[in-house]
Amino acid sequence: MQTLFLARPGGKVAYDERGSGPLVVCAPGFGDVRGEYRFLAPQLEEAGFRVATMDLRGHGESSVGWADHSKAAIGSDIVALIRHLGSGPALVIGESYAAGAAVFAAAEAPELVAGIVLAGPFVRTTASPAQQRRSRLLYRLLFARPWGVAAWKMYFRTLYPTRKPDDFDAYVRALTANLRAKGRLEAVRAMMTGTAPDADSVIDRVRCPVLVLMGSRDPDFKQPRAEAEWIAGRLHGEVRMIEGAGHYPHAEMPEQAGPAVVAFARQVTR
Repeated sequence: MQTLFLARPGGKVAYDERGSGPLVVCAPGFGDVRGEYRFLAPQLEEAGFRVATMDLRGHGESSVGWADHSKAAIGSDIVALIRHLGSGPALVIGESYAAGAAVFAAAEAPELVAGIVLAGPFVRTTASPAQQRRSRLLYRLLFARPWGVAAWKMYFRTLYPTRKPDDFDAYVRALTANLRAKGRLEAVRAMMTGTAPDADSVIDRVRCPVLVLMGSRDPDFKQPRAEAEWIAGRLHGEVRMIEGAGHYPHAEMPEQAGPAVVAFARQVTR
């Protein structure tokens, strides 16, 4: 896919697009790139949607050196991309950290967001302030250079607990090569150690339909179903659990997650 760029205050956001029809904007989790949607995007295109997949700030082909890597800032990038593409309101799909960004986007510009899909979503912080400080210190050390990229690679492999895509090894090689570039691992660390308000600070302002997509074996949550149900309850949304999947249900089990997302996309863009 041809890489396009959206100029934003502080840098450029890389994205690509395919298909025609109602707009779907897909944002990956931190430490990953828009190739995360390499299975879901074709499913949506085949179903009659125009699909734009974007790289987060400092990730993939987006520029580095941003002053703000918060979920709110990325949410503003999502809104800006919808405006730029000029075919909203759009369905926004956010995974992991970008799920919180999708919540911010829906709260900031409800007229541009028809619905949101939150995959493996981080939208709140449940740790105490002391636990958060310890975690930030640990992340700064664990994901520092020169060992940080190798640490991320080891962690990333655990996020697919049941099965890995056929192209997984090649994908991980390309992903880690990207993270070795100057400024990219630093963007990941900035997201992991940031102190900006989380998405639950604006969650009550979201009025659009919501689908929470969660793998039953997501290792990032002690109780994946309970977290999914809490988020869906606060957002008056629905939950779709993908049995056996980890943090990336749409990439680990696209034959199950994809149809669920396509059905939701048709519902909210009807």
